[in-house]
Amino acid sequence: MFPGAHLESHGDKPALIMAGSGFTQTFAELDAAANRLSRLLRAAGLQPGDHVAMCMENHDRYLEIVWGCHYAGLVYTCASSRLTSNELEYIINDCGARAYITSKYKADQAAEVVATTPNVELRLMLDGTIDGYESYETAVASQSPEPLDEDRVAGLDMLYSSGTTGMPKGIARAFPNEPLEAAPGAVQGLLQLLFGMDDSKRYLSPAPFYHAAPLRFCLATHGIGATIVAMEHFDPEEYLRLVDEYDITHSQVVPTMFVRMLKLPEESRAKYDVSSLECVIHAAAPCPVPVKQQMIEWFGPVIHEYYAGSEGNGFVYCNSEGWLAHPGTVGSPINCVLHIVGDDGEEVPQGESGTVYFEGGAEFEYHNDPEKTKSSRHPKGWSTLGDVGYVDEDGFLYLTDRKAYMIISGGVNIYPQEAENVLVTHPKVIDVAVFGVPNDDFGEEVKAVVQPVEMPADDEAASALASELMQFCRTQLADVKGPRSIDFRTALPRHPTGKLYKRLLKDEYGKEAGRSI
Repeated sequence: MFPGAHLESHGDKPALIMAGSGFTQTFAELDAAANRLSRLLRAAGLQPGDHVAMCMENHDRYLEIVWGCHYAGLVYTCASSRLTSNELEYIINDCGARAYITSKYKADQAAEVVATTPNVELRLMLDGTIDGYESYETAVASQSPEPLDEDRVAGLDMLYSSGTTGMPKGIARAFPNEPLEAAPGAVQGLLQLLFGMDDSKRYLSPAPFYHAAPLRFCLATHGIGATIVAMEHFDPEEYLRLVDEYDITHSQVVPTMFVRMLKLPEESRAKYDVSSLECVIHAAAPCPVPVKQQMIEWFGPVIHEYYAGSEGNGFVYCNSEGWLAHPGTVGSPINCVLHIVGDDGEEVPQGESGTVYFEGGAEFEYHNDPEKTKSSRHPKGWSTLGDVGYVDEDGFLYLTDRKAYMIISGGVNIYPQEAENVLVTHPKVIDVAVFGVPNDDFGEEVKAVVQPVEMPADDEAASALASELMQFCRTQLADVKGPRSIDFRTALPRHPTGKLYKRLLKDEYGKEAGRSI
């Protein structure tokens, strides 16, 4: 389904409410705007299957642009607004974009990529223009709000990995070339069947539109005919206020958002009524057990979790009841089979950790990177996202960490996630990253970088807090798993979707030690 399918039933109902600006767009307005853009793109020569790229903040008109590309049958790449110019240039060229859409907010970067993206034929900018770009508003205003004069086929996203290990890679799926009206919506089905979404619900989206889960869940919400309330940036108290104000029924968050809501003063948490919530979905990163327990106690048994990737190669799910019976799990597989594989390529016994592979999920490739595609495949055809975990006797999956982050110290395998899950529950800690740094005797040792609630006033205070946190770890973990040293920072390099750019910290500390790690 798509926004235009709901015009007769509730064309005047809000499809989108932007919490920051107050911008409201009805289903009729959204459909008309998407039709105008689809006509503009077709007039520029873009045909079904061609590529378009976009990069902007959570703009009022972001979703109408995505729907316009979808209506035109294009393959659309939504790039992170936090990319460097080199990364953005790489993505525009790598995906083969014939059109590029951005905003005046990104004007400096937009100017930088003009000369280095020669295959782009149409450049549009919202909220103003610079050399090389046409006004989006002026260009679409000249087009009819009626659907294209042809049998429309549905577009498809081609999103890029976040680049935690080198340049981002496009996740390519076969272009289905299916009619717009009949194109299947996998996420739409999940929202309806697993999460109880229908056209009477209200969905709060606190994350960047460009990321896979927020983008696909927002499009699916519109496809169902429900209203989206979107935040420009996540703020824990503002999130609670919006739930209260709009009687939000559904939302999707990441564990760091849970942590920041739980660290609010009790009087702030108590001010807002969250009883309208029927389903709060979380994904993107493992959630520490104490954090999830507290959220279920606060919000009620409305917390749902899934483990999946932009690749769409598998889906693991659990509701609150399943999680309470199996604390720490990310769920059991739906429409796929899990295989836990050791370094020798053979499946390991139940309860033992290994690389998590999926069988039976969607087919995908990493665009223009056959080696990365090959490295994600098992000889039997299964595929992996690179995570390590184990399965219990009931078939529930538990994630240990990402294979790339494993620390080997004195021959012992250490997964940083264990220490991170402990440290983030300390009342003086907001965020934490744990990783390996070089050690001449043991190869690597465990290092933590912490964002504290309050930065230590001096070296003495920093040393005292580091000692307190290391001792806190020792009370809950084997000594070898805890950090040997802790540094403090005002913020960690974390993506707004919750993913930590640990590579940046590893590279930094590796260079300080005189070698890469």
